[in-house]
Amino acid sequence: MAEAVTAEAPNLGKPWILRQDWVNLSFLHWAVEPASIAQFYPPGTEPDVFEGRSYVGLVPFQMAHTGLAHGPALLRTILETNVRLYSVDGTGRRGVVFLSLDSNRPDVVAAARTVFGLPYRWARMSYQQRAGRHTYRSILRWPRVTATSSIEVQVGEVLTPGPREHFLTARWGLHLARAGHTWYLPNDHPAWTLRTAELICFADDGLFASVGMPDLGERPPDHVAFSAGVAARFGWPVLATTPRRPA
Repeated sequence: MAEAVTAEAPNLGKPWILRQDWVNLSFLHWAVEPASIAQFYPPGTEPDVFEGRSYVGLVPFQMAHTGLAHGPALLRTILETNVRLYSVDGTGRRGVVFLSLDSNRPDVVAAARTVFGLPYRWARMSYQQRAGRHTYRSILRWPRVTATSSIEVQVGEVLTPGPREHFLTARWGLHLARAGHTWYLPNDHPAWTLRTAELICFADDGLFASVGMPDLGERPPDHVAFSAGVAARFGWPVLATTPRRPA
């Protein structure tokens, strides 16, 4: 049985290995048939489903104050845009699966790919904020891949999250394939404060195609929201087959 969707993070436990702030996030989500994306999941995981549909998320944001568990931050502010799916493993752990994580720091890209095997890619990126309007632009600089994107949202009132918002944002780990196994990397952070958001502009020239979904950007997203951000921590990775801790 899948673990409950909860707005509050379960106990992360120790040791935790990394901390960072996620700032000025826009959440764009497209509902899809679960069977249409099943091929993208690591072994032992499958699409997580809300009311019969799964979702593809596109999340541009700023990442700030990244550091180890203790000591000063190693990185200040960088930009990132990720394409992600929603997963559940055989133990019932819910998480995310990243199809791409694009960042404007090539050293971060190299470190994340080497240490965690995450699909980071280097891109030239910009972010602007003015009068509640947030604009994110990205031009991928990656071998044999051409992709650009532009996202602009106008932020509105505080949003009272319902079951779908919790399903899409209250994710307490990620699943990834590494060294012939599927792993679960847990995280925690305070409950999201979400706001409504209107999508003013969305231009996808190859971003979704670069992750194997060339037609997705031809229709508007089914859900858009914004958050000023949270402070997050990551725990020690475990095999996805490891039994869950008691609730």
